[in-house]
Amino acid sequence: MTLRGLLADPSVVGAWTVAPERSSVRFTNRTLWGLVKVTGHFAAIAGNGRIAADGSVSGRLVIAAASLRTGIRRRDEHLRSPDFFDTKRFPDIVVDVSAATAIGDHSASLVASLNVRGVTRPLALAATVTRLGNDTVHIVCHTDIDRTAWGVSGNMAGMMPSSTALVADTIFVKV
Repeated sequence: MTLRGLLADPSVVGAWTVAPERSSVRFTNRTLWGLVKVTGHFAAIAGNGRIAADGSVSGRLVIAAASLRTGIRRRDEHLRSPDFFDTKRFPDIVVDVSAATAIGDHSASLVASLNVRGVTRPLALAATVTRLGNDTVHIVCHTDIDRTAWGVSGNMAGMMPSSTALVADTIFVKV
């Protein structure tokens, strides 16, 4: 079924929730002047969405910033510090989706905003949407951001470029 067909199906109208055990939010950044790739993920996410009868879409993904994991404890602690995410003052990273436009059979362009460290900015997301069953949808969104636009500016001796790749691989289940 195409994305347009999915959004026109009356059985999908209503509330949806993220299945956190089947979903992930990952990031990739380069360090050591762009020579080494650092990857990580956030272990705690939650979210919900709504599909209206007219096919319009909205949703929210809440990411616990302190759940950040890169596989190196000291680096994780530094990323949680005020130099980067400042997770004690800003515990959540929030993505709010206000609209979706189908651009292909399984592709959409999402209008969203991203809130990190108390800074909210518009965020354009490319998404792939696949219906896995009557009450389950798989949505993968990806984007590249300049993390400094959200105040995530830690950069020891110019070792880290500001560009970060983000991927949200989520499963939504109809409530």
